[in-house]
Amino acid sequence: MSRLLWFGLSCALAVSAFGVARAGDPLPPDLTYRPLPSMPFSAAKANDEAAKPAVMQRQRELLERRYDLSDRPMQVLMSGGRKPVQGGVRVKLPAGQTWDDLDSMSPEEIRAKGLLPDGFKPVPHVKQAAGGQVFPTAEIEKIAHDEGRDLRRFDVDFDLPDQFTPEFPAPIFLTTHPELGDVSRGDLITIRNFYEYMNGIITPVQMEGLRLLLTPFPQEEFNQTEDRKVAMQSNGVACLDCHANFHTNAAFHLTPDVRPQSARFRLDTTSLRGLFNQQIHGSKRSLRSVEDFTEFEQRTAYFNGDHVSATRKGVNLPDRTNQVAMMAQMQNIIDFPPAPKLDPFGRLDPTKASEQD
Repeated sequence: MSRLLWFGLSCALAVSAFGVARAGDPLPPDLTYRPLPSMPFSAAKANDEAAKPAVMQRQRELLERRYDLSDRPMQVLMSGGRKPVQGGVRVKLPAGQTWDDLDSMSPEEIRAKGLLPDGFKPVPHVKQAAGGQVFPTAEIEKIAHDEGRDLRRFDVDFDLPDQFTPEFPAPIFLTTHPELGDVSRGDLITIRNFYEYMNGIITPVQMEGLRLLLTPFPQEEFNQTEDRKVAMQSNGVACLDCHANFHTNAAFHLTPDVRPQSARFRLDTTSLRGLFNQQIHGSKRSLRSVEDFTEFEQRTAYFNGDHVSATRKGVNLPDRTNQVAMMAQMQNIIDFPPAPKLDPFGRLDPTKASEQD
């Protein structure tokens, strides 16, 4: 027997003896790194597309079981004045229970009897085993029209009804120019139009920061590799694909720094309005500045905290001094919407308050 053949046989025996997973084997639940693809892209895509109707049906049933999803708009509009806020209590109660019943019980009693409404429990990702960023339809269609990038996944769709998503595109307010009101002109700011809209309003440093925030970079599901979740090879996603116009568009993914996969919780996109006033960033309270947040998003939200996969797919590592600082400069001038009933100190002005306030 040749040395090469003997080596190959020895390796095969070692793999068998120590239980190393082969292609197609079930994956153990406690892997540290995301596994490499075990089948050709065409086969994985076909499998995902075939499973997609059942995946979405399961998610719809879960949401309908937990929540009242009817369209009940209020007379209150969102900050852009184009979309109403939904009204009413939406969490459904366990059969035979009322809110007064639950109010009369202690937390320990509710827990012991298993009466906590499911609507107060974390909402799972549409496809928890896969995770990854999922964008609402309005964002997908707008980016496809304006930039020719495809943010539509072939394995899952966005799950929330449109009436529960934020106004899109959201208005943009600047601390540096409160007199201008919404500087977005009612449009989504993209890499194609940002210069036209912001030239003369923000500084050169802020303009460069905005350009970087709008530049797409590879992400776990949106890239060039065979384990992507979009049909065509992708340039990736931009920071402001999730934080559209510096607000939230309800895009979601899984919290990046937790393992095993089943323990990771769904994380909805947060608004960047008022970011200048935040002292601690991140779900684990570990990011101490907007610069930290900006830099580590490329490792976490983009690549699930997995630097191995990030390197393989082309992670963007913005330079702390020359790029991150400029991105932070731009984020730090995003203001809250005007609040006419608040005084200059942020307190409710009693002369302008109503009973509803």
